Amino acid sequence: MVSLYITIDTEYAAGFPWRDDRRENFARSIAGQVADGEAGIFYQMAVMDRHGIKAVFFVDPLPALVWGVEAIADVVGPIVARGHDVQLHAHTEWLAIAGANNPLGTATGLNIRDFTFEQQCELLDYAKGVLIAAGAPAPVAFRAGNYGANDDTLRALAALGLAYDSSHTPGIVGSHSRIALGPEDRVPVKIHGVTEVPVSCIAGPRGSRRHFQLTALTDGEIGAALRHARRQPEVPMTLVSHSFELLSRDRSRKNQILVRRFERLCAWLEREPGVTTATYADNPPLALPASTHAALLPHSLLRTGWRYAEQAAANALYGAR
Repeated sequence: MVSLYITIDTEYAAGFPWRDDRRENFARSIAGQVADGEAGIFYQMAVMDRHGIKAVFFVDPLPALVWGVEAIADVVGPIVARGHDVQLHAHTEWLAIAGANNPLGTATGLNIRDFTFEQQCELLDYAKGVLIAAGAPAPVAFRAGNYGANDDTLRALAALGLAYDSSHTPGIVGSHSRIALGPEDRVPVKIHGVTEVPVSCIAGPRGSRRHFQLTALTDGEIGAALRHARRQPEVPMTLVSHSFELLSRDRSRKNQILVRRFERLCAWLEREPGVTTATYADNPPLALPASTHAALLPHSLLRTGWRYAEQAAANALYGAR
């Protein structure tokens, strides 16, 4: 039995023209409410609940610097009520918007790794407190916004009692992550007092790797990777998605190609033997020896060709991602 962690980075948008309108930001970025329906976290949870699937929602509390804890409670409450897992996320872009509410004074940065260890401790302690005040259980896991963590981030998490991080991305060349792990490090490992849980990947052409994200792979590729992973059941798989990911690039309408991909994947997970979804709250991943080899799903011209066709259609209809 291989464990799949479906992780959904759940975040208000800091960079769209309507970023200052909390109601509109929630509708577009969290609920995915658009003219042709809804495709955000409420829709995602409804589909997963129908198929008996649990997900990990990495929720960013830093917009509370602008709108207060209520803005985060509106996100956390429905997730907790439906029995899914809430963990900690943080996009430090919000510090530049927070003004006098910035807990670090005038310090700003794109990624959490842009700050000192002491500043990271202060920021993460604030974010953790907001998440709890918003109604979430005390978080045990973290993912950095943009994956932009470093080794000091892991040390800060350990100091604050968080046991897991999932910011290492072996499948992304040029990732924002500066954690001292390489593309060959693809299993959960203990480092700086926390268990680092890498985002999974598959093999691409000419020795490349493809990030394990709903927008980056077809449901067929994800299913093939999970079947392949059953040969190493001790190595969990981590899939990334976002609260707004099933929308067009400008977040004005549903991306029907991605919506169907998500629905097919959830239906497949319900009926596929030997694959189960897991959460950090109920069954967190175990650290493995760093020498553990995680074999990647081999590259397939057929699967890649089908993905290219799907992505070309999605880009033409809904904007490139």
